[in-house]
Amino acid sequence: MKRLVTAVLSVASIAASADDAPQAGIAITHPGSVASVKGATQRFNGDVRIDMLFQAEPPSRLSGGMVTFEPGARTAWHTHPLGQTLIVTAGKGWVQPWDGEKREIVAGDIVSIPARVKHWHGATATTGMTHIALQEALDGKNVEWLEQVADEQYRKP
Repeated sequence: MKRLVTAVLSVASIAASADDAPQAGIAITHPGSVASVKGATQRFNGDVRIDMLFQAEPPSRLSGGMVTFEPGARTAWHTHPLGQTLIVTAGKGWVQPWDGEKREIVAGDIVSIPARVKHWHGATATTGMTHIALQEALDGKNVEWLEQVADEQYRKP
């Protein structure tokens, strides 16, 4: 993971120093060029910041964002029509499918969530967590938000 991050940062710094004019359809988005947004209370519980990394550009269906959860913060229950991949970049968190146990995730973990699996993810009660979330859209929709995770569900070991 460390080598991957180093390689990505090296490529990013080389790209950033090059001419930023689009070449052969290649676009470069610089950090901070898109404003951060606070996670909506209908979709998140606690303090959550979302930094959109990229939106799907047809024919691609893939979008990605970096989500930072303060301790105790989490998503609502939700599903993705084509699944989701989380790359944990900092801290410690939890992920749980509707019919399964809550599992710890830490920096360096890659979490693969299958299509249509009802789940939630977020920080632990005492440690924040940041992940990159990647998902594809089906018919223009990449997530279906459901009910909030109850405090009892969140705190359950």
